[in-house]
Order: sequence, then C-alpha cells, then structure tokens
Amino acid sequence: MADLENMSLDELKQLEKDVSKAIKSFETRRKAEARAAAEAVARDMGFSLAELTEGAKTKGAPKYQHPENPELTWTGRGRQPKWFIEAIENGKTADELAVG
Repeated sequence: MADLENMSLDELKQLEKDVSKAIKSFETRRKAEARAAAEAVARDMGFSLAELTEGAKTKGAPKYQHPENPELTWTGRGRQPKWFIEAIENGKTADELAVG
C-alpha cells in the first residue's frame, strides 16, 4: 500500500486517476457478467433478453459528462450525481460539463 502522506500532489492525482480507471473496469466487467448471466437464464427459459426487456423504460440522452471520465454521464433529470456536485463545488459550470 502506498504511503499517502509522503506522496506528491502529482502522484496523488495519478493514483486517483488509476483508482478511477480500476473501478470503471471492475464495474464494466461486472455488468458484462450480469448481462451474460441474465441472457443465459432467459435462453434457458426460451426467450432472448431483448424479448424480456422490450418496452422497458430507458434513460434519456446524457446532457452532462464527467470532465475526466466521459463514461460517467447524467441526463440532467433526477438527482444530481456526486461527480456533478463535486465539479460544481470545485468551480466548474454546468456549461463546462455539458456533452459536446
């Protein structure tokens, strides 16, 4: 484990980015595993996953994205995500976080 007290600011920021990437990678793998398991169960019961999720409510198009991790988005509806709140508190504007 790294000695955080003796790390420089640049080292801490890099560590933060590395941890963020590791978390994203973990979540992506877990989602893929969950989807594969759901598809297998649906297939065993004679359906496709698409048939079972047909008509399911979908999220709107993303309106905002995380400044460092574009995979994290928010539609602008509902509760503000933590990353959005933190970015605003750190001086970003909603316009700066807007997608494209």
